[in-house]
Amino acid sequence: MRIDDARFLLVTDPRPDLVARVEAALRGGVDIVQLRDKKASREELIPLAEELKDVCGRAGVLFTVNDDVDLARRVGADGVHLGEDDDPTPRARGVLGPGVVVGRSAGGVAEALEAVRGGADYLGVGAVHATPTKPEGDVAGLALIRALAREDLSVPWFAIGGVTLETAPAVAGAGAPGFAVVRAVLDAEDPENAARKLRALLDWRRGAEGQ
Repeated sequence: MRIDDARFLLVTDPRPDLVARVEAALRGGVDIVQLRDKKASREELIPLAEELKDVCGRAGVLFTVNDDVDLARRVGADGVHLGEDDDPTPRARGVLGPGVVVGRSAGGVAEALEAVRGGADYLGVGAVHATPTKPEGDVAGLALIRALAREDLSVPWFAIGGVTLETAPAVAGAGAPGFAVVRAVLDAEDPENAARKLRALLDWRRGAEGQ
């Protein structure tokens, strides 16, 4: 799986059946799995990271780690996702070595363009809608998606923040080439089916653009 082909990113949150739900999401068409757990220590996360890396490897899907460059290095992850205030992309790449994917978060057009100039391989853009971790005051809305779509970025980017089966059509219609989701898939009664429906929307959009 090459990052240039990726359109559907699953960000994890802590839950006892996480691996089973990730496996179901992979069957539904997820391209990247990003391990995110803000509370667990690095040592606590190593076994889970190794298991998810194996699951993703068997599925031919990229596995990345949120924020922690050293954890990504220790488990041999395919990449790391960094926030706007985290290490610069070249520094992370220096630790992880060549061929490792480095993604960045961007909350605005200027931040997105700067991340691309700094060498990011992909972007997570938003938040588009409010979520439990992003209150209304931190929401950029569809205006950001429309503005960024006009920039014709040279790297893949994923709209994140409140992207659900209900909101996804409008997000795609605003110009987002990819989705990054958490609860829309992991909270679903059938994660595989939820992922498949979101994937179908992205595939339809790409097909419509190619006509």
